[in-house]
Order: sequence, then C-alpha cells, then structure tokens
Amino acid sequence: MNSSIERRPAVLLFHGLCANPLELAPVAKTLREVGYAVEVPAMAGYGVSNATGEQLPVPPFEHWLAEAEAQFDRLAAEHGRVAVGGLCMGAVLALALAARRPAAALVLISTTLHFDGWNVSPWRRLLPLAYLPGLRRRMSFKETAPFGLKNERLRAWVEQAMASNHVSAVGAARLSAASLYEASRLIRHVRGRLTRLVAPAVVLHASEDDVAGPRSVRELQSRLGAKPEVHWFHDSYHMLTLDNERTAVARTVRDFLLNQHPLALLAPITSGTCHVAQHA
Repeated sequence: MNSSIERRPAVLLFHGLCANPLELAPVAKTLREVGYAVEVPAMAGYGVSNATGEQLPVPPFEHWLAEAEAQFDRLAAEHGRVAVGGLCMGAVLALALAARRPAAALVLISTTLHFDGWNVSPWRRLLPLAYLPGLRRRMSFKETAPFGLKNERLRAWVEQAMASNHVSAVGAARLSAASLYEASRLIRHVRGRLTRLVAPAVVLHASEDDVAGPRSVRELQSRLGAKPEVHWFHDSYHMLTLDNERTAVARTVRDFLLNQHPLALLAPITSGTCHVAQHA
C-alpha cells in the first residue's frame, strides 16, 4: 500500500571565508520561521570560532567541498530536497557543491568570482606572491573599513571588535594568505563548471559592493546553465545579509525559495513489511 507524507525541505547555507554563521543569521531565521530546515555549518579551517576568533590550519579547498557534500548528504537523507547557497565565498562553495550534488535551488548572495569591488586595494594584484608555499603559511592581511557595511552603527561595532582582534559578525580581523590561496583555487574550480549548473538560482548583489563588483553577477548571468533571477540592492555594501537592506534580502531569499523550493511537496512513501533482525 502506498501513502504520502509531507517532508520539510532543507536549506544549506555557507558563510563567508574566515567568518562564522552569524553572517547568515537574519536569512536563516526568516527561512526557519516559514518552515524550512536550515543549516549553516561552521567548518574547521574555513571559518573562525565565534568565541575565540581562532582559525584552524587551512586545508585544501577540496576538504571544504568534501565537508559540504557530507552536510548535503545528511540533509538529503532526512529531508529529501535540499537548496544550497551562501554569502561571498560561501556562494562560490555552494556553486561547487551544486556541481556534485542535485541542489533543488541556488541562493547566491554577494557572490565573489572576482575581487574587484571599489574598496579592494590595487596592491591585490600582487597577492599571488603571497601564495608561494613558504609565505602563505605565515602571512595575513588586516581587514579594513568599511568591512562590507554601509550602516555606520554596525560598522562602528565591527570596527571595535576588529581593533581588539576579536571575531565579529562579519568575520575575523585578519585573512590568512593560506585562506585566500585556497579561495582562489575554489574560484577557478567553479568558473570551469558554471555551464553545468541548471538548478533555479537567485542572485542578490549590492550595486556598491566594496569587495566584488558587477563583473561577478555578469559572469553568473552569462555562464550559468539556467538564467538566474537577479536582484540589485542600492543601500548596502558587500555584507548584504547584515547591512541596511538585510530584511529585504531575507524576504527576497524566502520568496524565491517558496516559489522554486516549495514547502508543500508530497514525497511518496511505500509501506511494506518491516524486517527485524533477530539475535541469538
């Protein structure tokens, strides 16, 4: 006999590089309120500890991707359908995951395929020198204002945390060269696979993004296997999920997922004989 039960779909979100799940708290809260099962994992060597700001040794990005796959598989086993997404490098990681797993939908916030925002130092073009094996384990780069935030009150709060070398909602005070090196490898990996990705996608980006300019959005529009839905925000910088338009950002993600990754989808379940192992 066949019966059907409603399975609550899941959303797997990845925060930015050298950051923590706090970045995605407003989006996660909004999605949970309407009924999604939402996970924002903290992955060793990718993010930093909320309590101490400590980052464990940085593994090759393939380790990040393998952990993302394990998270996806666990959620898929429990919930069936899983949408994936993220912020900044988390969006790039979500794209890499979607090339390996059947993501129901993609949520791409402040996607960074190019570090070309208005606050990126012209010295960044020399960054590959810091990727030399002997240097990248020792070098790091201090984060600078505006820290991806147009909201002056939030920026002051983050700046205070950064000054004391504490972790903030937007991440650690410093980015290691090792992390940036693996991020650059991840970006190259993803850019070669964009045309394979046909899941419904929403792209959210600030018109004044200080880290990743419009070029990343144009690349997604021209190279993704399915045309994405694009939303521009004009009163925020890179940290869209925390900045002035955070409520509108969360609602945009919610509305997209309710349409493309609906809550009320029945999964058929076949009932049959239950076999119980017998022990001597």
